[in-house]
Amino acid sequence: MTAHLYRARTFPALFTRIGATSVLTTAALAGTTLVPAMATPAQASESLAMRAYHIAQSEKGAPFEWGANGPYGFDCSGLTQYAYGRAGGDIPRTAEEQYHHVLHIRPEHRRIGDLVFFHYGPNIYHVGFYAGRGRLLHAPKAGGVVRLERIWSHNVWYGRVDD
Repeated sequence: MTAHLYRARTFPALFTRIGATSVLTTAALAGTTLVPAMATPAQASESLAMRAYHIAQSEKGAPFEWGANGPYGFDCSGLTQYAYGRAGGDIPRTAEEQYHHVLHIRPEHRRIGDLVFFHYGPNIYHVGFYAGRGRLLHAPKAGGVVRLERIWSHNVWYGRVDD
């Protein structure tokens, strides 16, 4: 069945059963739209970093896979690249390249959605999303899954991707 026929058969029945006003009110309150390609006002005003962070959150539980950048598995920089790509941004593939791509920020200026880079001396070895309250959303290591956890090291730098 084509999309045109699907819409013609589905939406009139939906409007008839619960009323057009109820459908539109429900969509507005739920933060969704009837046309998937269109963003809600809240989504349109949300920063690129927050959109990417929300996309990464939706991947919680996805398995870690070395060198993978989604959608069925991720390594650390694969998760950040995937989330930014889906949010409409573009960042390089590796944690090191991502660090050199972002605006470097001081810890006191970090916000949810900023990137957290773990380093040993000058070498970047891990990246994830800052999740607030000293936590990180990331793809941790082999055998792990995308998850939220406390930042375990003081050897971190923060970066922000410009909109």
